[in-house]
Amino acid sequence: MKFRGSYTVCVTAFDGEGRIDLPAMRGYTDWQIAEGAHGLVPLGSTGEFLSLTREERGQVAEAVIGQAAGRVPVLIGTAAEWTEEAIALSRDAEALGADGVMLVPPYYSSPTDDELFTHFRRVAEALSIPVMLYNNPFTANVDLTAPLVARLSEIDNIVAIKDTSKTVHRVTELIELCGDRLTVFAGYYPWESYRCGAQGYSSVMANISPRLSAQMFTETLDGDAAKGRGIYVKCLPLINALAGDLYVSATKAAMAMIDRPMGDPRPPRLPLPQDRQHELRRILDDLGLLAEA
Repeated sequence: MKFRGSYTVCVTAFDGEGRIDLPAMRGYTDWQIAEGAHGLVPLGSTGEFLSLTREERGQVAEAVIGQAAGRVPVLIGTAAEWTEEAIALSRDAEALGADGVMLVPPYYSSPTDDELFTHFRRVAEALSIPVMLYNNPFTANVDLTAPLVARLSEIDNIVAIKDTSKTVHRVTELIELCGDRLTVFAGYYPWESYRCGAQGYSSVMANISPRLSAQMFTETLDGDAAKGRGIYVKCLPLINALAGDLYVSATKAAMAMIDRPMGDPRPPRLPLPQDRQHELRRILDDLGLLAEA
């Protein structure tokens, strides 16, 4: 399967007591698909995977995969600090019918390149479904460099990477070294990354407006790139408002504002501070998203 398009990195729904809200996850999945999301990625950083038990991770994965029912690809975040646990979570996702898994490096141990290669190789070789690497040096404390990714791209079912290095030139480096063995997804700067050859966007803003995120991709790569840039410039305030240390809190606050509440984040995260909410509401209003709600 070729992964391509605007893939929403999904929030996880909690109820008023802080428990997983599976009906809300199913409704969210239907809404995302109806609004044009090209794919869904539950249980990544935006999905607060580190704040969930293993049982809860399985419940979320099962709910989204089952509700999507093959309408769009679903890649499950299966990252873990311990290789054996990452393998087990990935096999669980495969058994549930996932179209692939997404893996950020072990996020505490600061592994070497050889340790990273062995970790990802062992997970990939344990599966028959594709693997998307996830490079986020700001949270994992290591950078999946282009030469390391080129080595990993030689493994048959490592087929894509979400790059959140904030360096657009990295897209060019990856494509030069990996060729058509690997599809690059932007984590930041989607329009610039598309113009450098990225074929997808792992989109936080798509939690708020999957339609705008999908339109940005479609226009830029398959339509009028200038029109795609116009959508991007219009969306930049929202993209920036959802970035930074409070990205989960900001995303969930924005979802409540557009009448798509998914609950508060789990501690230690707190709801978005009031002094940030006014500006966020103004941005959503400028995009017409409050009027839609």
